[in-house]
Amino acid sequence: MSYQSGWKAINLEFTDRVPRTEYSVETYHWPLVQKVTGIDTSIEANREKAKIEFVKKWDYAFKWMAPSGVRDMRNSGGRITKMGHATYNIDGMDFDKDISCPFKTIEEVCDFDPYKEYGEKNQEELVKELNRRYHEQEDYWKGVTLTMGGVSGIFTSLIEIFGWEMLLMAIGKDSKKFDKVIEGYYQWIKQYFDAWAKTNCKAFMVHDDICWTSGPAAHPDWYRKYIFPRNKKLWEPILSAGKKLIFTSDGKYDMFFDDIVKCGAEIFVMEPGNDMKKFAEKYGKTHGFVGNADCRILLSGTKEEIYKEVKRCMEIGKKYPGFIMAVGNHIPPNTPIDNALYYNDLYFELSKR
Repeated sequence: MSYQSGWKAINLEFTDRVPRTEYSVETYHWPLVQKVTGIDTSIEANREKAKIEFVKKWDYAFKWMAPSGVRDMRNSGGRITKMGHATYNIDGMDFDKDISCPFKTIEEVCDFDPYKEYGEKNQEELVKELNRRYHEQEDYWKGVTLTMGGVSGIFTSLIEIFGWEMLLMAIGKDSKKFDKVIEGYYQWIKQYFDAWAKTNCKAFMVHDDICWTSGPAAHPDWYRKYIFPRNKKLWEPILSAGKKLIFTSDGKYDMFFDDIVKCGAEIFVMEPGNDMKKFAEKYGKTHGFVGNADCRILLSGTKEEIYKEVKRCMEIGKKYPGFIMAVGNHIPPNTPIDNALYYNDLYFELSKR
């Protein structure tokens, strides 16, 4: 299946089997990768080959990627908050307790100019660089529908810049003054959206974590006034260039489905907390959607529970051409191998249309 089935799903064309993707399991769950591929992943030099082989074995049709934006912002030399990192890697090497915020007052936050801080880009050079990144990844991940773009959605980047405490205080204390800061970031990241529109990539990923697991971090009206109107303008060049626009957010963002559709998103990637059935019934004939099996069930559930969860997703999605199966929010490296293998068996069993 692979590339053809992924591209058909993105274009709302039925395939004989529901396509699938997963997020990061081939990069972090090395014991599972070794079990599936037979390649010794304890030897670091083998891991690149093992990743590619795993993706083939599990028949990914769609590769979730968003490799630019925030990375460039971090490397610009401008101010940005360090929020540390919890342990996710199997060896714990990603744990980071370095937490610091360069902004000490709300006044400093509201006086910040992201465009000036992170710098103007030469558009011709930026297009060339982004195209290079795209073709590099396209060559690496042969045989799957590849998404590219920026992880720098507006709200996600505000979190990155200010950290949660200063961001929420700025929103709550002086939204009107803080709007100038949002506009400055919008103008800065717009350089990337304009440049990506001129590249050869066909499927563009916007990753913007607008919600927590329990829902929005700010009042919904705040998003509708300050975030979504800018998203619509930001995404327009991508859509006008004929590229497919995929939207991803962590957390429960289903109260914003209508808003994000109006902004122009064509495919929605969603975690388990979202009402995928609600989305499918309203937008399944006109939009694609990816997800949303619960990773917690794979982590600690019984085989019966895993079966019910995969069956639930398939019963919702199988009747719609743009559905792509995935475990929402990753298959973490502490997921039992037998559970992951059973899930994969169920995918191949239940994905037939």
